Amino acid sequence: MYAIVKVGGKQYRVEKGDSLVVDRLRDDEGAKVALEPLLYRSDKDAVFDADSLRKVKVEAVITGHERGKKVHVLKFKPKRGYKRRSGHRSELTRLEIKDIKMLSRKPATKKAETATAGTEEPSHAEAGAEKTTGKRGGSKSRSGGSAKKGAKDGS
Repeated sequence: MYAIVKVGGKQYRVEKGDSLVVDRLRDDEGAKVALEPLLYRSDKDAVFDADSLRKVKVEAVITGHERGKKVHVLKFKPKRGYKRRSGHRSELTRLEIKDIKMLSRKPATKKAETATAGTEEPSHAEAGAEKTTGKRGGSKSRSGGSAKKGAKDGS
């Protein structure tokens, strides 16, 4: 059983117990992180549609923050006396995958959102129907423009 997850704009293939090095995350060491699954593959079948992926849960724990290997950059143009030397070290986070599981039903948070959806304010179309006057106190008719056009064509 494995999953393809998206972390920091990159995709990784993970299994339970894997250690993964990703770009720096803001959470502290020891914090639990839920990763976004893009594909879930069990022994029986693969799941990659959005509705079924809501049931997939990939849990990881931050085991530490690290710095990557130093990358040296050298710019050089021959016969011109131009040399520039710089470099950097990437800030990284090490994750340990604790659990990959397929829930039997959708998470409860989604149901709470749909229950509050019925108590929303009226839409823009309904609000516009209540308002009958324009900025200047009356409604404008646009038939004047079409009448002029018809007068030219209708000889």
